Amino acid sequence: WASQIFWLILIYFSQYINMWKLILRKINDRIENRKSRIRNNLNENQKLKENAEKKLREYNKINEDTKKEAKRILEDSKKNLENGIKSKKQKFNEEIEKELLSVEKEIKNLKKSSISSINKIAVEVSSEMIKQLVGTSVNTSNVSAIIEDISKKKVEKYL
Repeated sequence: WASQIFWLILIYFSQYINMWKLILRKINDRIENRKSRIRNNLNENQKLKENAEKKLREYNKINEDTKKEAKRILEDSKKNLENGIKSKKQKFNEEIEKELLSVEKEIKNLKKSSISSINKIAVEVSSEMIKQLVGTSVNTSNVSAIIEDISKKKVEKYL
């Protein structure tokens, strides 16, 4: 039995050394390759993640800058529009004032001219009435002076 145990131990150790040197080395190399590949993939994934985060920050910054710029442009456009409306409104009001003044002047002139026309008609009618009532013609300058005096007193209220 001793020789069988000796040969058993010898064969067992020789097989163990063969496995340890050949098979375990191949398994260990494959495990190390997988570890290094996984490590490389993890490093690459970390780099990609950092790059993606950097791109996201850049995108958010660009987005914020664009929103600020759009808001500024909108505010500038609104101010320009308000200023344009204000200036046009002011010009419009000035033109209306000019038109009102010219119309008022025209109305005054028409009133004055109509008063003088009314006075002429009144002088003619009065002269004719006096001529028909009295039978003689009257001095038109006297009738004209009386009518102008009366019309001045009455017309001053309306002018």
